[in-house]
Amino acid sequence: MTLRTLYPAISPNSSEVLPVDAVHTLYIEECGNPDGVPVIFLHGGPGAGCEPYHRRFFDPERYRIILFDQRGCGQSRPHAELAGNATANLVADIEAIREHLNVERWVVFGGSWGSTLGLVYAESYPQRLLGLVLRGIFLCREQDIRWFYQQGASRLFPDYWQDFVAPIPEAERGNLVEAYYQRLTGDDELARMATAKAWSMWEGRTATHIPKPSIVEHFSDPHIALSMARIECHYFINNSFMAPNQILNDAHRLRDIPGFIVHGRYDAICPVDQAFALHAAWPQATLNIIPAAGHSAIEPGIVDALIRATDEMARYLA
Repeated sequence: MTLRTLYPAISPNSSEVLPVDAVHTLYIEECGNPDGVPVIFLHGGPGAGCEPYHRRFFDPERYRIILFDQRGCGQSRPHAELAGNATANLVADIEAIREHLNVERWVVFGGSWGSTLGLVYAESYPQRLLGLVLRGIFLCREQDIRWFYQQGASRLFPDYWQDFVAPIPEAERGNLVEAYYQRLTGDDELARMATAKAWSMWEGRTATHIPKPSIVEHFSDPHIALSMARIECHYFINNSFMAPNQILNDAHRLRDIPGFIVHGRYDAICPVDQAFALHAAWPQATLNIIPAAGHSAIEPGIVDALIRATDEMARYLA
């Protein structure tokens, strides 16, 4: 079977900024068919921002494609801002965008942290969902944070791990999220940028099953590294501003929502057991485990599964 690839590149039909409080202004863009099925794209991180290829997971003739940069990242302002930046704020922002764009119900598409945010939003506003397409499930439990930032993935990538812990003195390595947080929010600009790059590079180097230099290069960009490292660390030191096991405990609210779960078999950032746990709590969804794939949305098997999922969702909703 031939693997599906991304739809051709498209440009936005429109873009705008939306103030959501006294501090934060969000960048929003739309593309595709203005009369199509509304879908909102939730990017990862938190703090990564949207990229042009994110528009291409959807048939532009069938979808009204809505992208936005979450608080503090991408083209939203202020950049890398932590004040007023919490999960409940982002959920409220999604609702504000829906109301602003006069959307009654929509499909929510999200990967990695975008799957986290999509699930929390869907469990908060199930009546607003037409469907869910989720990739690289991240449940944001304490064990999931510890796996990637303390002990777990470190055993798979000991060479990359050495570079991740290098900015932190031995005495502080018992809680690396805390140690990074102190530097990412401190006054020493050199330390802030050095730790931001080390944090972001650790994620970029482990994101794919087969190493992909372009992803590492993207994650090492200082602008992206600073927002992603600061905002991710801010969320993770605060338990992602969620109750313990919140997503699975509230998964019963998803039972009437059609959905697809796509996850790489060898995802080292968000191990595949998280997708299995979600599917056990939400068996109505279709679970697709992709062999020879890691975490990244642009791995060929992941792209194929996501395109097939959005196409099938459009057919179902039609």
